Amino acid sequence: MTSNTARLAEAGVSIWLDDLSRERIVSGSLKQLIEERNVVGVTTNPSIFAAALANGESYAPQVQQLAAGGADVDKAVFEITTDDVIQACDIFAPVFEASGGEDGRVSIEVDPRLSRDTQGTVNEAKELAQKIGRSNVLIKIPATQEGLPAIAAVLAEGISVNVTLIFSLERYREVINAFMTGLEQARDNGHDLRTIHSVASFFVSRVDTEVDRRLDAIGTDEAKALKGQAGLANARLAYQVFEEQFDTERWQVLAAAGGNAQRPLWASTGVKDPNLPDTLYVTGLVAGSVVNTMPEKTLEAVFDHGEVTGDTITGTYEESAAVLDRLETAGVSYSDVVELLETEGLDKFVVSWGELLETVQGALDAAAEPKEG
Repeated sequence: MTSNTARLAEAGVSIWLDDLSRERIVSGSLKQLIEERNVVGVTTNPSIFAAALANGESYAPQVQQLAAGGADVDKAVFEITTDDVIQACDIFAPVFEASGGEDGRVSIEVDPRLSRDTQGTVNEAKELAQKIGRSNVLIKIPATQEGLPAIAAVLAEGISVNVTLIFSLERYREVINAFMTGLEQARDNGHDLRTIHSVASFFVSRVDTEVDRRLDAIGTDEAKALKGQAGLANARLAYQVFEEQFDTERWQVLAAAGGNAQRPLWASTGVKDPNLPDTLYVTGLVAGSVVNTMPEKTLEAVFDHGEVTGDTITGTYEESAAVLDRLETAGVSYSDVVELLETEGLDKFVVSWGELLETVQGALDAAAEPKEG
């Protein structure tokens, strides 16, 4: 009997797990999800690493070693997180080979404190890629205005990139332009375009959370009737942008030189509103050449009861645009929402990074204390 996750994969969706920890690696849980849940990649972010380190006995031996070597907290975080990603890359190596480099990917994000620093982002992306030394790593760069030239510059070095924190259609178009600029420069620099891959992480559930909060504040029946629709509509229109931009003459030239299209990745796919179906941002966003990165809870919900009925994106563009129009009419400003979400998203990552540094510093201090007895 074909599982729901297998059906999803057959429909063209690459299933990536939005989680990583040393415990998941050493316990065999990650390998099991590849074998039993059709998982073909992993994404990480500062929040995920902060949670893993806060609850992770598996890190104790490495922390002890780093403390003994006199590592400061930034060095320790760099070593610990890149070690996790290296091990995950090795676990996914067979998937990477079998998919021709499209899947089997593991993402690691540059320090979010650099999100407004173009050159700092480029430098750290190169350092991460060199340290990890695996062809299947993706370096995550936030899609800020300062991040756009960094994305192009990192791709120009032949490094594969996951562009993260995309909320608006306008910014997504800018991301695709940065991607193509990066590939053009990589080609001119003599890199083999066939080896460079990229995804564009378009966030979904956070759009509904903020829009629905505003609709509740408006309070009319008409406003409340629009709840739970913005996230899917926005993402579906992003797929329309993807189809349009990767059907241009500019792209055809790059494709002829071996370029791989930058795939849309649906992120923030855990449903926050208990009144909405818990598989909404998976089953409602099915189409060819997309990635859906899910927290394990969402992955298990899809496996258990997700109804995969084929393509649920193409053919929805007119209605999706109408949803955004109705929201504007109701008094919800799209531009205001997406601008706020980008700022909040960056702030959350910086806070999580701070928690990660605090946790590791505490562990280093404890490991450096002389033992009694």
